[in-house]
Amino acid sequence: MDTKTSLGNKNYQFGFHKKDKSVFKTPKGLNRQIVEAISYYKNEPDWMRDFRLSSLVIFEQKTVPTWGADLSHINFNEIYYYADPTNAKFRDWKSVPKEIRDTYEKIGIPEAEKKFLAGVGAQYDSEMIYHNLKKKWEEKGIIFTSMDDGLKKYPDIVKRYFGTVVPPSDNKFAALNSTVWSGGSFVYIPKDVDVSIPLQAYFRINASSIGQFERTLIVAEEGSNVHYVEGCTAPIYSSDSLHAAVVEIIVKKGARVRYTTIQNWSTNVYNLVTKRMFIEEEGIGEWVDGNLGSKITMKYPSAILSGKGAKGEVLSLAFAGQGQHLDSGGKMIHLAPFTTGTITSKSVSVGGGRTSYRGMVKMVRGVKGSKSFVRCDALILDEKSRSDTYPVNIINESDVILGHEATVSKVGENQLFYLQSRGLSEVQAIALMVNGFIEPIVKELPLEYAVELNRLINLSMEGSVG
Repeated sequence: MDTKTSLGNKNYQFGFHKKDKSVFKTPKGLNRQIVEAISYYKNEPDWMRDFRLSSLVIFEQKTVPTWGADLSHINFNEIYYYADPTNAKFRDWKSVPKEIRDTYEKIGIPEAEKKFLAGVGAQYDSEMIYHNLKKKWEEKGIIFTSMDDGLKKYPDIVKRYFGTVVPPSDNKFAALNSTVWSGGSFVYIPKDVDVSIPLQAYFRINASSIGQFERTLIVAEEGSNVHYVEGCTAPIYSSDSLHAAVVEIIVKKGARVRYTTIQNWSTNVYNLVTKRMFIEEEGIGEWVDGNLGSKITMKYPSAILSGKGAKGEVLSLAFAGQGQHLDSGGKMIHLAPFTTGTITSKSVSVGGGRTSYRGMVKMVRGVKGSKSFVRCDALILDEKSRSDTYPVNIINESDVILGHEATVSKVGENQLFYLQSRGLSEVQAIALMVNGFIEPIVKELPLEYAVELNRLINLSMEGSVG
């Protein structure tokens, strides 16, 4: 039976949780002994244990960022850094322990797998407890497994790419992830293989005061194509949780990778994520990033355009309500000529929520013929809410094109009056305008995810307007 959450939130659909029955859980806090315990429990090779320990040194040396949202209330000593919910992993939903299976059935993952997906991974606290790839894709040589199993079964590939796109030294939370990472997905797409329907991973925090630190590595070989979708939720507790993931993607020559996130954490989660693609010649890398929920989000999906003709795109959506600060955006790094980058950011703030666009375009010397375009649009629904824009452009080449547009708007009284005169309530009218505002992002989602995102936004607005 579900236990009751200590904080109520009628607008948050996934606030239920199950009693913590972890089979192995480290004490609160972080030190060398805990890092070694995690690594030995996982039976990892020496090089990964050494990687973790060297990352711990970097984590201890780096300071918490002070240039974005307020992270001063994070207490690293009050977090459980590893919890294994079960000592077995599964490829059949019927074999998953009932209390865990019930959680994913409420979220709808088994049904989605049947209807829409080529493969599914489900993470519960620190471990991927379920992973399955349909046989037709396995026969084409596709690898879709947990990061831990990827390390065990494909050590040469993992060792070659792990930590190359996002090194531990990148920032404090990348160092933390590198120290205590667990779970996440390892995806390998062979040359010229086109995965026509999405792969999906779902990340669920269940235990209180826990950190989730999944690590995802995707390698798309020359001419391949894949769409990876992730979703995230957590129940609501009186204590805060920390989510600090790292995503590394390598897009080889002529390959294409789209990575879609629908994040709906509860409003007691610090969501601090580093996501980056390395895109080679004529490759295409796309981030579609939908951010709802969380207490604080700091996330800037990035594309490094390293090969001639490479293309990168970031579509970022943030929806912030009462007590939330979503600091998001994107980065486009041009390292080769004739590369193209596009960043489109849409944000909505309501009920005293705060959104921030934070982005960077960098063009190094020699990237002639390259183009980059940035568009930031913010919609503020009341006088209590706030939106900020922090763009950085570093241009060291003259033969390039850079465009930057930004708009801030509020709900127009005339529009509102017209819609209400057609029989809509104020809440319905504002929701309709919000859905129109975010439509350029939503239209890039698969239909079933677009419907879910619109529904979540409408739920989030209940009680915040009107």
